[in-house]
Amino acid sequence: MELEQIDLNSPFSGFRSALSTRYASKEMQYLFSDQKKFSTWRKLWISLAAAEKQLGLNITDEQIEEMKANVHKIDFNEAAIEEALTRHDVMAHVHVFAKQCPKAAPIIHLGATSCFVGDNTDLIILKEGLNLLLPKLAAVIKNLAAFADEYKCLPCLGFTHLQPAQLTTVGKRASMWLYDLLLDERALRRAKEDLKFRGTKGTTGTQASFLQLFGGDSKKVKALDSLVANLSGFETTYPVIGQTYSRKVDLEVVSVLSSLGSTAHKMCSDIRLLANMKELEEPFEKSQIGSSAMPYKRNPMRSERCCALARHLITLSSNAFNTHAVQWLERTLDDSANRRITVSEAFLTADSVLMVLTNITHGLVVYPKVIERRISQELPFMSAENIIMEMVKKGANRQECHEKIRILSQEASAQVKQHGKDNDFLVRLRSDEYFTPILDNLEAILDPKSFIGRADEQVKEFLEDEVEPILELYKNSKKMCETQLCI
Repeated sequence: MELEQIDLNSPFSGFRSALSTRYASKEMQYLFSDQKKFSTWRKLWISLAAAEKQLGLNITDEQIEEMKANVHKIDFNEAAIEEALTRHDVMAHVHVFAKQCPKAAPIIHLGATSCFVGDNTDLIILKEGLNLLLPKLAAVIKNLAAFADEYKCLPCLGFTHLQPAQLTTVGKRASMWLYDLLLDERALRRAKEDLKFRGTKGTTGTQASFLQLFGGDSKKVKALDSLVANLSGFETTYPVIGQTYSRKVDLEVVSVLSSLGSTAHKMCSDIRLLANMKELEEPFEKSQIGSSAMPYKRNPMRSERCCALARHLITLSSNAFNTHAVQWLERTLDDSANRRITVSEAFLTADSVLMVLTNITHGLVVYPKVIERRISQELPFMSAENIIMEMVKKGANRQECHEKIRILSQEASAQVKQHGKDNDFLVRLRSDEYFTPILDNLEAILDPKSFIGRADEQVKEFLEDEVEPILELYKNSKKMCETQLCI
């Protein structure tokens, strides 16, 4: 067998997630690491002990300081051995921590259930994850806002049903992507603001163990819940839970991230379409290879990667929906394995998507001459109404003029579709004496900028009224100000 010749202990012989090896940032990877998880467990045990001491339990400063000195000194090998024996990850880490902190051993995890560390840690990580994503999203918004402003007046052919429609501008189209991103920023920010703490609620959410611990003093039990939350960076706790906080919370957060995936996919799909038309391109390095067989190609690889990641991100929301739906009564454990994958991958994938989007939006390339040529192929037909209006001003009959233009445009269309020639509508119009009254003014009538309506003004107003206030929220964020290297 092939496996007999392979070193299965090699780091290259086992599965490694591409999110870790290729896509997500180190900071986001750390957030979902064992080191982060289990050191947070220990911090929660310290906060619990500190709060219990403050409320009168027999816990000493020496015990708390002993725990603080060992927060990050986690023996993962010993914890793995303990878990193999106990089949319980929390108790395995309680035992390992207790061995390191013999003085504090009697009060570690006092009155708590496994979900005290598990769920509260998850909520801390959800909050920190959103804090990592929001400035990165703001960086994309900032880049795209600058692009929209620069090209707000550049006319381009608009499309409905992927068929030529009225003109818009390059900046106006970018502002449509930008608006979706603003909705995502609002949704992520709201999701973060809505997060509460599980707190000290006990095994089935009734706080029975803590009520017994404090001799039936309900006020102290309530105070403990609030103190531990505050020590962990939260202002409030969820008022009612079972053993776990409602998995509806995970659903809300993952859904917001999946929605960001939808925005990214739509935007990058548009960029891929425009790259096909040669109107716009993502950044392309001098040494970058587009195809192993076709050296001339400039594939939109970053946009394609973003679409691939975004599709995965979109699908993760269904897992969150299903997990919440099957939580029987106070809780079942069939959420655990699924959440380990779904929640972490949602954040890692969202992080990867934003990194790629930051790079793309920092270096978008526009080709005005290609855009101008495409307009010239379609604008003659689109100008029909303007030509009719100008002819009527010169005394022509509208219906007669309409019929003349209909005939000329169909003849020109036949040249394009049947013979592959350029649109010669204007040549035919100039050759028809009927249109002599407007020939001197024809260039002005056909100026593309007269067909874009208020597109440029809309972009300017949108940036000032909607985008700038959002960017102001992140003006002191280093992540928003950093320029992403090409990836």
